[in-house]
Amino acid sequence: MAILAIMETATITEVKNGLSAIIDRVKAGESILVTDRGVPVAIIEPATGRLNIEDRLASLERRGLIKRGTGESPIELMRTPGPTPRDGADAVAYVLEERREGR
Repeated sequence: MAILAIMETATITEVKNGLSAIIDRVKAGESILVTDRGVPVAIIEPATGRLNIEDRLASLERRGLIKRGTGESPIELMRTPGPTPRDGADAVAYVLEERREGR
């Protein structure tokens, strides 16, 4: 995670309001760490010309940003419908409530 400490940062608002300038900086070779209220949420970095998914995942794993699974994908689990809220409850309202409470 030390790479994040030396990377230039920009807030979501700065990126939104100055996207062209951010893209110019990235084209020049700079990587930009995007933050939301001080929390890192994304990295905008130059495309190297080889956007191979395996190369990208390996790069993220080397930097300690992800850990790839080793097992089989749970295809049947992904095809199974998720649970439905009880008593006509609103799942979106529950998620929003959790976010407000910081859970």
